[in-house]
Amino acid sequence: MDGARSPETIHLVVNGRACDLEVAPHALLLDVLRDVLDLKGAKRSCDTQVCGACTVLIDGMAVSACTYLAVEADGRAVLTVEGLAEGETLHPLQRAFLDAGAVQCGFCTSGMLLTARAMLAETTAPSRQEVLHYLRGSLCRCTGYRKIVEAIMAVAETAR
Repeated sequence: MDGARSPETIHLVVNGRACDLEVAPHALLLDVLRDVLDLKGAKRSCDTQVCGACTVLIDGMAVSACTYLAVEADGRAVLTVEGLAEGETLHPLQRAFLDAGAVQCGFCTSGMLLTARAMLAETTAPSRQEVLHYLRGSLCRCTGYRKIVEAIMAVAETAR
C-alpha cells in the first residue's frame, strides 16, 4: 500500500453558498479555497500562521487557512474576502480601507479585513491598543499600520 487515503466529502458554506467537495484528508483549506473554489483572496505566504495573509473566518473566527485542514471546516461557514461585500456594495471595512489609504500593495489586505471583521464582532468599541493587539498576527510590509488602524477605528466609531 502506498499510504494514500481516499478523499473525504465535506460540506461547507462558503461566502453564503453551500458546497459539497471531495478533498484529500491532508488538504489545506487555503489550497481548497484557491485551487478548487477559485477564491484567490486568501494568500499563501509564510505557511506557519505568522503573517495573516491567508486569514479567513470559520464560523466568524479568524483562522490561518495555510495550516487549517479542509476537513476541519466540514459543516462550517467559511467567509473569505470575496464574501465581504454585499453585491456591489463594499463592506464598511473595505470602504474605510480605501478611504484611509490603508491599501498599498494589497497582499495583506484580505487577511487584515477579515481579522478586523472578527475583532469588531467580538469587541464593538476597541481601543487603539486593542486593535494593534488583535492585528499582531497580520503583517504588512508597506503601510506601517497607521492607516490600517485608522480605518478600523473609523468603522468602530461609526458602529457605536
